[in-house]
Amino acid sequence: MIIEAILKINPNASVTVRGNDINTCEIEWHNETTPIPKADIEAKMVELQAEYDTNQYQRDRVYPSIGDQLDMLWHTMDKNTELQHKFYDFYQTIKKVKVAYPKK
Repeated sequence: MIIEAILKINPNASVTVRGNDINTCEIEWHNETTPIPKADIEAKMVELQAEYDTNQYQRDRVYPSIGDQLDMLWHTMDKNTELQHKFYDFYQTIKKVKVAYPKK
């Protein structure tokens, strides 16, 4: 997370970090990159961690694949005449393919 914090502060930074603890790591700046104080890096790390924690729902919200979603939609429409009429073109297009090339 140290390098991520550095790159959030300076996206063009060229740097090598040895170690995972901001207090004990060695940071080597390359290509005339202006060094960033460890206190600033640590503050950015706290900010990034808070953002990560806040967005836990995004990591937890895993939907079925698009293929599975379309398959569920197909099976719902296949059983529901009202939906077939509302989505007629979609339903008929998919049905043509399914009839022409049935599962073996």
